[in-house]
Amino acid sequence: MKTDTPRPTRLKDYTPPDYLIDKVDLDFKLNQQETRVRAKLKVRPNPRTSQRTSPLKLDGENLKLEKILLNGRELARSDYKLSKTTLTLRKPPQGPFNLDITTIINPTANKALQGLYQSRGVYCTQCEAQGFRRITYFLDRPDILSTYTVRIEADPEEAPVLLSNGNLRERGNLDRGARHYTVWHDPHPKPCYLFALVGGDLSSIASKFTTASGRDVDLAIYVEHGKEDRAGWAMESLKKSMRWDEKRFGREYDLDVFNIVAVSDFNMGAMENKGLNIFNDRLILASAKTATDLMYQSIESVVAHEYFHNWTGNRITCRDWFQLCLKEGLTVYRDQEFSADLRSRPVQRIADVRRLKSHQFPEDAGPLAHPVRPNTYIEINNFYTTTIYEKGAELVRMIATILGPKDFKAGMDLYFERHDGEATTIENFLKCFEDATNTDLTQFHLWYEQIGTPELNCVLSYDKRSKTAKLEVTQSQNSPTVKNTQKPLHIPLRLGLIDKSGNDIPLFLEKGGKVPSSVVHITQAKQTFHFKNVPSRPTPSLLRGFSAPVNLKLDLSDKDLAFLIAHDNDPFNRWQAANTFATRTIIQLVKAREQNKRSSRGASFARGLQTALADDKLEEAFKAELLKLPSPADIAREIGSNVDYTNICEAHGQLSRTIAKHLSEQLEQLYDDLASKGRFSPNARPAGRRALRNVILWLLASRKTKTDFDRTMNHFEKASNMTDEANALFLLAAHETPHRKKALDQFFERWQHDHIVMDSWFAAQAQSPRPQALDEVKALTDHHSFSLTTPNKVRALIGSFVMSNPLQFNRPDGAGYEFLADQILKIDPFNPQIAARLLSALRSWRNLEPKRRAKAKRALTRIAKKPDLSRDVFEIINKTLEG
Repeated sequence: MKTDTPRPTRLKDYTPPDYLIDKVDLDFKLNQQETRVRAKLKVRPNPRTSQRTSPLKLDGENLKLEKILLNGRELARSDYKLSKTTLTLRKPPQGPFNLDITTIINPTANKALQGLYQSRGVYCTQCEAQGFRRITYFLDRPDILSTYTVRIEADPEEAPVLLSNGNLRERGNLDRGARHYTVWHDPHPKPCYLFALVGGDLSSIASKFTTASGRDVDLAIYVEHGKEDRAGWAMESLKKSMRWDEKRFGREYDLDVFNIVAVSDFNMGAMENKGLNIFNDRLILASAKTATDLMYQSIESVVAHEYFHNWTGNRITCRDWFQLCLKEGLTVYRDQEFSADLRSRPVQRIADVRRLKSHQFPEDAGPLAHPVRPNTYIEINNFYTTTIYEKGAELVRMIATILGPKDFKAGMDLYFERHDGEATTIENFLKCFEDATNTDLTQFHLWYEQIGTPELNCVLSYDKRSKTAKLEVTQSQNSPTVKNTQKPLHIPLRLGLIDKSGNDIPLFLEKGGKVPSSVVHITQAKQTFHFKNVPSRPTPSLLRGFSAPVNLKLDLSDKDLAFLIAHDNDPFNRWQAANTFATRTIIQLVKAREQNKRSSRGASFARGLQTALADDKLEEAFKAELLKLPSPADIAREIGSNVDYTNICEAHGQLSRTIAKHLSEQLEQLYDDLASKGRFSPNARPAGRRALRNVILWLLASRKTKTDFDRTMNHFEKASNMTDEANALFLLAAHETPHRKKALDQFFERWQHDHIVMDSWFAAQAQSPRPQALDEVKALTDHHSFSLTTPNKVRALIGSFVMSNPLQFNRPDGAGYEFLADQILKIDPFNPQIAARLLSALRSWRNLEPKRRAKAKRALTRIAKKPDLSRDVFEIINKTLEG
């Protein structure tokens, strides 16, 4: 293990910067191996800190310093100190001064994809969180807000398109057309992580948007030549986002142009750079033939997310990286609300909670647990997590639930008014709601500080004589890293009591009158609520809409769950009842297998689904969610310890077959009735019909009959859209059937020249539960269409295997774990971000049964012993082993 242990950064050690940089002029002369960057900085001492002159330490990595001038005078080598990561001016002037720094960087050699690099011949940047220091020496921290003017010069044949943040000021030719340039200016002060540059041979589509105040904004999306027709959905999504933000939050766009660029090599999904969003191209390019419905929905959501950052992230940004949830959690909440308004609110909520429970709950329960606002980190790139994003969004949603729509809007309006143009904190965010609504959120603030997922243990009793119902609630904090030190939280609990006819009983407390918005507030370790005028013993429907990110413990019988599936008026809880019933059934089947007993459980669950499927009032997308079983990883999370994925996956398949057997006639008829008719549309209703039909296809195929596999192959060959084609491909790839190879070969032949679609070809094979999967994945790492330096390919093949193939990744012989270790050690030297993210596949290794646990530990230990690990992997591997 490394001897020079990286030092952590701590929230408690934050101090304002000693210097501010008010104005930045950048001049780029683009060249593949030697790009010259000249940075002219207007610097002044920070009046909020000591007036005593201190050294100015600038951040910088992988830079070749060519020249540095202070107030026009070139500095001698003795005037500054240069290290691998810093440039320090020993004695800066006492007042304002100008720095002029010229550096040389190599974009082609930059495989970390941070700073300025090349992607398929296109120059592009990624500066969040700390990539700007790979472009020039700078105070690379988010509380340094500067206005930027950027000049870009390049060979017009190599890079006819030159873009940066803000508005275009000037363009022209040089050396009789041998070179050309553009000048961009962003009038809004921003942190350097929002700087962006793009240069390349790109095509574009254009449109206009007229803001609520009547200003015209030029919109453009830049893509590779020949792919213009696949950018239309992203453009429509952008315009919908702009209009929605005006109507819902009163936020209008503030520049003359808004540009989006799609690139192939990108560590993340997209980046909200002011006025110049850079996207992973899989989140921009879509057509019926090349993109699934899920991809269309992701494009719509992510385009909205990055646009919404214009106010929640750009105009108002983070004081320091510990406040990351301030921009990300809030913006995730905003994009979730946008999607809910455009599509189906219940289905959107189900999707949000599925992701939260499958990704964030395990994070909270494992060695990588951290508060929504962390208090320490070694590498900030490791904290772009579901705790920051999804749990952070749930905290904002709880504020909205606690305050109600009117007061929540008042708090948000005050936040935009008070902190526009600032780098701020969680405390300032909450203070806006307190001041706008005269509400004390002191206890709620604990949500940002405490680790773990709270547990609500609820008991409902009924007194027939007094016609009262008593709800006893106990909250506890079960964080594995902080035991018995957590304080009670403010938890909004939305609930309903349902009578025998399936109707909600009006909620009146014995003391306090009607329950506002059907929400009671849990603020103590133990609380009791007495409801009056309850005519008969009710069935409880608790945590409606998933009103808080907690684990709910409530004793409901199978009969109660079936009743809720059929009658609950809250759509989310109707789905939750089905999910709970399915989880319970699979766990019972697992236990039977562990005891070498046969079990035929599942028929009662299937009957519950049958009733819901026949309900014409339910939309198809919602029915599709009802039919989706909890994943093996979800079951493992509920089991908690001594997890054996072999038993889980077999039990999972058994329940699928039981459902298909008991509902065969109904499912086969629905499958036929839902066949696509008319022109393809990615909108909610037709997408919902396809979703339901494809879920039914999977259930029917679980029977593994020749008829079912023939149906799947027919589905594949007659598919008129990628949703149907890809679903059938994944299904056939998962089974030993003669159709498997034929489908994979046909798909490859059809799409081998489309790098985005080919990701599905790799993923389908990586996720196959067949015993040969690992050997096939290893072979595919040598395939000519695969590259270890391309993040999308790594995610599609290696990521799909370790994250989405629990049976074969968790092979009893440990070969899956050793494969992961091999890949991490290969990737870490050139792309630490991707390597560290792959490590999360083993965050729950301690929950495995003993033999697998020992083999997982051996693989993790092998990684930890490797000298010269990146900070990213060093931090994750040590937490994973020590937790």
